This record gives sequence, C-alpha cells and structure tokens, in this order.
Amino acid sequence: MSKPVMNVALVVGPDTDMESQALRMTLEYFGVRVFTYWVGRPSDFISVLSGEDLYADTDMIILNFHGDEGRFIMPELDEDVYEDNEPRGYFGPEEIRQFAKLNGKIVFGNGCSLGLPALTQAFLDGGCQMYIAPNDYPDGNDALMFVMRVFYEMIQNEKDIREAYQIARSMNDEMSMFQLYEPHK
Repeated sequence: MSKPVMNVALVVGPDTDMESQALRMTLEYFGVRVFTYWVGRPSDFISVLSGEDLYADTDMIILNFHGDEGRFIMPELDEDVYEDNEPRGYFGPEEIRQFAKLNGKIVFGNGCSLGLPALTQAFLDGGCQMYIAPNDYPDGNDALMFVMRVFYEMIQNEKDIREAYQIARSMNDEMSMFQLYEPHK
C-alpha cells in the first residue's frame, strides 16, 4: 500500500455491520487507511472516546452507530457480563463528557439524532476540532452517502472539509439535517 491520503478511525456500533463495511471498502478504495474498532461493549467505546485506543496519527473519527434522542445505542449485555464501573445503557451527553478526550479530532456522529445540541456540546467540550452529525433521523442510505460524499470531495476533488460538507449537504433535502459544529472562538 502506498502512503495513505489520511488515517480514519471507523468505530462500528451494534447492527451497523453492512453500512460500516461499505464505508470501509469505499474509503480504502479512495486511498484512506482505515482503523476499524468493533464496539461489543461499553468499555470498547470508552477506549476510543478517551483516545487510549486511537492510533496516534488518526486524522478523523467516524462513529458509525444507531442513535436515538441524542444518544448512541449501545450493546445490551447480561448484567453479570459488565465489568466493574462499566456504564450500562445508551451513551448520551453525560457519558461523552465523562470519557471524551478527542483533542483536535474531527468526528462524525453518523447516526440518527447524534447532532442534537447537548450531545454536540459534549463532544466539543471533549476537545473536538469539529463535530458533524444529523440533528434528526436520516434514512440509512442518506447517512452512508453523506459521509462517502464528504470524503470523496476531500480526496478526489481536494476540497477542504467545510466545502466538502456543503457539497454533501446539497445532494438532497434529507442531507440538510447534517450539521457541522465547531467550538466558539
């Protein structure tokens, strides 16, 4: 493999296997080095959010999850399987605030309602340079195409992320729910 155009962490939540595989294969075809993290339990997600398990030169993070009411849907484990002090249930703003240390990272929350204000602010408070996510419930095909189009524009057409984001949003009316958030300067 020649030198990758960028390094991306693809964090795969429950029941997003096919979409995640399509995204990974497309990004690799574009020349991206993709580090895939399969989330089977809350501590797997915490390891990525905290930066503990991220490769040092990761440029962007795609959190490919289902979401509901501004929370990441997490795997449900039997009570005796959870580790001591491992959070139970969905990950919302409180959990993101507790664990996120994503200094300078660009993060995509690619799941329904993962761009609601409280969750967005938790990511920005956790050090994200930029957070991109839908503030409503997009169709799964639209969520997949949005992320693919952003990366296509950045890589193939050498657009910066803000330009690529605007182009991806313009594909159809459904894409307008994807929002780009940055810390206030």
